[in-house]
Amino acid sequence: MVAVVRSLMVLLLAQVLLEGAAGLIPEVGRRKYSESGKQTPEQSESFLKEFELRLLNMFGLRRRPTPSKGAVVPQYMVDLYRMHSANGDHSTKRPKSMGKHAERAASKANTIRSFHHEESMEALARLKGKTTQEFYFNLTSIPDEELITSAELRIYRDQVMGAATPTNSSRNSSASDSAPAGGFHRINIYEIFGVPATQGREPLARLLDTRLVQDSLSRWESFDVSPAVSQWTSGNGHNHGFMVEVLHPEEGEMDGEHAQRRSRHVRMSRSLHQDQDSWPQARPLLVTYGHDGRGDSVLHTREKRQAALRKQRRKHQHKASCKRHALYVDFSDVGWNEWIVAPPGYHAFYCHGECPFPLADHLNSTNHAIVQTLVNSVNSNIPRACCVPTDLSPISLLYLDEYEKVILKNYQDMVVEGCGCR
Repeated sequence: MVAVVRSLMVLLLAQVLLEGAAGLIPEVGRRKYSESGKQTPEQSESFLKEFELRLLNMFGLRRRPTPSKGAVVPQYMVDLYRMHSANGDHSTKRPKSMGKHAERAASKANTIRSFHHEESMEALARLKGKTTQEFYFNLTSIPDEELITSAELRIYRDQVMGAATPTNSSRNSSASDSAPAGGFHRINIYEIFGVPATQGREPLARLLDTRLVQDSLSRWESFDVSPAVSQWTSGNGHNHGFMVEVLHPEEGEMDGEHAQRRSRHVRMSRSLHQDQDSWPQARPLLVTYGHDGRGDSVLHTREKRQAALRKQRRKHQHKASCKRHALYVDFSDVGWNEWIVAPPGYHAFYCHGECPFPLADHLNSTNHAIVQTLVNSVNSNIPRACCVPTDLSPISLLYLDEYEKVILKNYQDMVVEGCGCR
């Protein structure tokens, strides 16, 4: 029964979106309301708003997002969408900047969220031989029912001008603890537990992850901060933010200009980033991987369907028999493209057709449907079996929520893959 209800919701959503911004209910429903003469314009508008709200609730949203023109969608989230999109290219590989830890985390999640830090709460300090930066990420938009299984802090760094170009053998060794060619420095990530009573001292913190990185490479570095974020979101710890520490070995032996180059190439703060135009895409990013407990499927590339089997089924189908029909949902029809980044729409399909007696094998019928159709043949008071979706697949949506946070989420039972009589 639950599957049938979900199937009806999918069909209803498709009908709704295809009717355009002025029609949030199907044509038959609009005629019914307009012909009754009981619906005033105010009542109709109220009904449409309530209907849209129900659809938004189906997507886990309390209200329709209205992101500003300055809202930033991180390229990393776009790359993740392309990799996990149900309608994307199956040959798409994981982003180059995605580490193995993040790849494993994504394989167990159905929701990926990204957060930029609160710049007004930055705390930057330069001590002898190192630069430290304190970050705070507001995670209150994560629902209580969502279980965070993993999190990564991503920091961009530019090649230090004048550093030697790495050889092929050392290009992939940025995460190793051996000293690579061209100079190196270490980045440490700490969870902050609290601010010390003595002013001017570093906060109380514990080390979460560390990496020895190469000066001669420009790339994103990913750090595992899962223990801290999991505790914060589960209510077992208080979010005081992170501290990023950049150690510059032998800085005391450098001249002032060289030392300054070392401290400025890690894009931790707007004050350390000279190109303001690229800062929105280069600023630190916290990415969480979680599951909302709905459905068993996780973000993954949809399996290729067996075209030969479909062709065989279509060959036996009568024109009026139960089968899948084309139906495209265009998000721009209702203005949802303002907050849905990708895809612009999707092929939902729908099931329609007769379930005649006797039911053929290709109609994918249950024993109950066969019995019901048999009884209908001798007693017309008993309805025939209905043509309904029997196989549904998910889609991935990349969108901005009410708080302008970028989210990649898997939605179950959105695409009809097969129809049958039930």
